[in-house]
Formats: sequence, C-alpha cells, structure tokens
Amino acid sequence: MISGKQHSPHYQSGFSLVEILVGLVIGLLATLVIMQVFSVFEGQKRTTTGTADAQTNGSIALYTIGQEMQMAGYGLLPAEDSPLECTTLNFDATGITDISPVTIIDGGTAAGASDTISIRYATSASGGVPSTIGLVGGNAITIDNNMGCQDADIALIVNGATCNFTTVNPTAPPDLTTVTLQNPAGAINGANLSCLGAWNVTLFRINPNYDPTDPLNSQAYLERDGAPSVADIVNIQAQYGISGTANSNLVTQWVDATGGWAAPTVADRNRIKAVRISVVARNGLQEKDIVTPLRASGKACSSLTATSPVGLCAWDATSASPTVASPAPEINLTNDPNWQYYRYRVFETIIPLRNMIWSKETL
Repeated sequence: MISGKQHSPHYQSGFSLVEILVGLVIGLLATLVIMQVFSVFEGQKRTTTGTADAQTNGSIALYTIGQEMQMAGYGLLPAEDSPLECTTLNFDATGITDISPVTIIDGGTAAGASDTISIRYATSASGGVPSTIGLVGGNAITIDNNMGCQDADIALIVNGATCNFTTVNPTAPPDLTTVTLQNPAGAINGANLSCLGAWNVTLFRINPNYDPTDPLNSQAYLERDGAPSVADIVNIQAQYGISGTANSNLVTQWVDATGGWAAPTVADRNRIKAVRISVVARNGLQEKDIVTPLRASGKACSSLTATSPVGLCAWDATSASPTVASPAPEINLTNDPNWQYYRYRVFETIIPLRNMIWSKETL
C-alpha cells in the first residue's frame, strides 16, 4: 500500500490567475520606466547632437566668409595713383559694376532681417602689379613689363582719379612689353596698367526663399553665390569698422550699412579697415518647451549697448568705442513663430581688410 496524496493523471501545476496578473503589472511598470528613461535619453542625445551640428555649421560658415573676406580688394595694389582713389570709373563691357572691396547690405530690424555681404577681388597671380604705359599705338599698348598678363584678363588703366576697365584681346596674346586691349580708352603715356586676371564677386546671404511657415522652404542655410553652402544658418549680421581718416588704420567706430554708409563715398569707403561679422547657427531640433526666452521689451537680446548683454546677441558692445555710437545690430528671428523653441549659437569675429590696410600710405 502506497501512502500519501494521490494526484489525478490530469493534474497540472503552475501560476494562478492572480500571480499572472501581478506579473503583468510588474512587467508593464518596468516597461514604462524603461521607455521613460529611453525617451529622456533620446531627447538629450538629439539636443547634444544638434548642438554639435550647430557648432560645426557655425564654425564652417564663419571660416568660409573669413577666407573670402581676407581676399577683399586683392589686385587693387597701392601705387602713386591707387585704383581705390578713382572717382571716375569706366567699366566698358567687362561686366564689372563696382570695385568696393566689401559691400554690406543692411537687412534692417524687421522679422527675419539678415545682412548680405559682397566681397570683390582680382584673381591674378601677379596681384595686379601696375606697369607704366610708355607708348600707345591704337589698341596695342607698350608697357615696361606686362607682369603676367594673360589672354582675356581684365585690364585696369589708372590715370589720376580715373579708372578704365577693359579686357586683354585674346586674338593678340601679350608679349613681354606689349598688351593689346579691347578698348584703349584712358591709355596715355605715364598712366598705369594692371592685369587683374578675372574679377571675382562673392555674395553671402541667407537663402532668400527661406520661410519657416512654408514646408517647401523651411530650411535655412548660408547661400554662397546663389548655391547652398552651410545648413541651419539663420542669420548674418555685419558692420564696418571705420577709421577717422583713409590714411589711418585705427578703427574708431563700428557702423551699420545704413544712412550714409549704405552707399559710402569713395573717401568714406577707404576708411573701412575691418568688418565685424556674427553668424547665427540653429540646432535643428525643435524642443517641447521654450529654450530661448525673451530678454527685454520682446527682444532676443537684453541690450545692444550693454557691456555684458545676455540672450541671443550679435556681440558684446564693450569693444565698440563708444558703445552708444556703435551699438550692436539686433538679431530678429520672429519670422518663425516657433523660434523660441530652438537653441542657437552665435559665432562672431573681426576680419581686418589687409589689402585696405596695406594701401594706407597711398590713400
């Protein structure tokens, strides 16, 4: 006889319904905690990654503009009659419309306003070294040394305060002392002739079709000569650094390209010795909460003249002397109704116009 409890052959052991429900509750709680941790971590990761991208984009944008800016005015070398002193400019059929090394178009203070920067320089390897004209025979000009004039180069003739631009005739390649020009106007004995190579004009701006409310054009980027250059650049601000006189290199004031500086005279243009630029890069992640608060009177920056402004500011006004006469420009991003839900990085630098600085003694 076998003692003990006997089990039916159909008896099965396992969890009761209550135990299963308890287990499900614990599992759901654990899943909820995991998802919350994952969500927070993923948000932090995207913020960090986006900020790193903004850091990279802003640095590249500022570097790109700076590299071009250092070439501004190249080819307009200082001489007894400097091209920068010309008050009469005849461009003939060259397509050139301006020889100002740098031109800023001020965007104003309206919503989404951003400045535009044009940079001009020659490309000749000889740097536009001037040669004295000795003999003029029709379109054939005899000079003491052509210093590397090439077919179809832009040729600059400087006679006192008059500059004439033409091109080197490609059907008559220059030799060591003779250059044949398409138009010899202004070429007289004793005037200077320079071969500039090509005349380069580089335009930097925020893409003009940028509209945060339009899904087809909601991507902001730095545009270079009409082509996308750097992504997530939403604003550019720039000012001229001017000296008291053209023959001084001491910057005494920073000015916006407004009023008389929107189209400066030749004398005032030659006082521009540096350009101050700020580039605003945006983290592409739109946050759930406001991360860029308003600072004062509905503005992104607390002050344009304070020594230590806070918020989304172009730069600290402490280096402007005096600050009241040299206020910093305003950054206005309110064309995007969600602008406060993005993070921004402002990159700022001062770029000396070295070709203007080297011309000091002749201006």
